[in-house]
Amino acid sequence: MLNLRGIDLNLLPVFEAVYDTRSLSRAAERLAMTQPAVSHAMNRLRSLFRDELFVRQSRGVLPTHTADAVYARLRGALGSIREAVAETRAFDPATSQRQFTVAMPHPLGPIVAVRLRERLARVAPRVKVEFSTRSRPIELERGLREGRVDAAIDWLPPGGSVFREAVVFNDGVVAMARERHPVRRQRLSARSIHAVEFVSLRPRVQGEHPVPALRAWQRLGARVVLEVSEFVEVLMVASQSDLVALVPLSMQRVARGTFGLRLLYSIPKAAPIPIKLIWHAGRERDPAHAFLCDQLARAAQEVIRRI
Repeated sequence: MLNLRGIDLNLLPVFEAVYDTRSLSRAAERLAMTQPAVSHAMNRLRSLFRDELFVRQSRGVLPTHTADAVYARLRGALGSIREAVAETRAFDPATSQRQFTVAMPHPLGPIVAVRLRERLARVAPRVKVEFSTRSRPIELERGLREGRVDAAIDWLPPGGSVFREAVVFNDGVVAMARERHPVRRQRLSARSIHAVEFVSLRPRVQGEHPVPALRAWQRLGARVVLEVSEFVEVLMVASQSDLVALVPLSMQRVARGTFGLRLLYSIPKAAPIPIKLIWHAGRERDPAHAFLCDQLARAAQEVIRRI
């Protein structure tokens, strides 16, 4: 059995920071260390694990398979230690310097991020949050499992009993077209909707959608002839063509005011889509994480009230 007394456990947070940031310089900044000190720590880690761990690239470093395997086990262990320490300390938002990562694939994500920053500036000015607003997030479920993502706002919750979720608002799907689009003079039904051509976000899942309201749209047989990667592209294409846009109900005011799109009232209405705040169950006893989730939910609801 390996004797831990011969291992400097202070090296492990360095490994974690390099893995998370994919950069020795950013890891040094995160840990308040010098870059030579981080490089020295990495040399000791390479000797300990008998592996290069990270391969230098033009921008940062790329983890090896050994580093991936080590991180998968190490992240959970360090997270448990942090939570154990956090449970014994009172969390004070006014003085805390915690750092979080939040993913928000919903099109309102950037605005929610702005509102959350405004809230934190008032009540927790030293808390830092890094945001990802990709409409097609990369390995979001894995990020939540491993603690690289602290919370997410999404309509597509990950599977598994290790996740917790709470509905922060209900959204929907509407069809919108440019003001002079010929289809606005027609009466469409569920049977004739196939005559309309749509532009939509590229789906994140194959086959039938797990969200009932979006699955209902699929079953209507709407012809999506163009799929794009970001939501603003949906609005831009619809405003400049005869393609009809599938738009979240929460975004219809932006679509109308900024891009001149108008609702097609004759398109069959879909059921509400619950937009959820999602986090890992293992974080529930961390008061700082609970504070983050509360502020994030409040920021999202504030955005919805304003639109």
